[in-house]
Amino acid sequence: NKWELSTAKLQNLYRTLYDALVECKASELATKVMIELLGTYTEDNASQARDDAHKCIVTCLADPSTFLMDHLLALKPVKFLEGELIHDLLTIFVSGKLSQYQQFYKNNTDFVQSLGLNHESNMRKMRLLTFMQMAETRTEMDFSLIQEELVLGPQAVEEFVIDVVKTKAVSAKLDQMQNKVIVLKTTHRTFTKHHWTLIRQRLAQCYENLGAVEGQLGTLATIKAQQAQQMLAPANN
Repeated sequence: NKWELSTAKLQNLYRTLYDALVECKASELATKVMIELLGTYTEDNASQARDDAHKCIVTCLADPSTFLMDHLLALKPVKFLEGELIHDLLTIFVSGKLSQYQQFYKNNTDFVQSLGLNHESNMRKMRLLTFMQMAETRTEMDFSLIQEELVLGPQAVEEFVIDVVKTKAVSAKLDQMQNKVIVLKTTHRTFTKHHWTLIRQRLAQCYENLGAVEGQLGTLATIKAQQAQQMLAPANN
């Protein structure tokens, strides 16, 4: 590290900074600092960061502007919590649906409340996350499907979609004549090996297309050079 601090001192510095940011209600920055802190732990000492990992998860879940949390699952101290309720809850927010959260809350109401999390805020975030997931595989959705999956009343769908679009997590438009939502693009909740494969395929296709264009330009340049020579030939004669 830049300041030549021992790992223990650096961890304490991160904790102090995290607490100060939480106090200032700068939850997004606080989360980044906590992730840096958790990144200083290894498999050998991950158990020592149990409380830090717990705080990091709760901060992310509580932050209304944090929607992508799959990177947390890769952190050693968070992996150490596998099998515990806090890890199960995080997994639902990473890749689960609203119905799974509702069941979890029904079974573990006291636990969720003990974390200081607001159930209605959790429901709001899980509705948005579930909608993002639905939009990954659909170009349009009937209002009735959204009502069913997100447990919304008929009058609440349009307002919900408008709120989602404001977050920029999903780009969509309303078709009020047909009671549909047209999906333009969406943010993927998780980034898996499959997504990397798709990116690699698209890059390879782009490279291939550029090669073809380059070849065509070369052919065109050759033809033009030949035409120019032919035009000069009579003049030389």
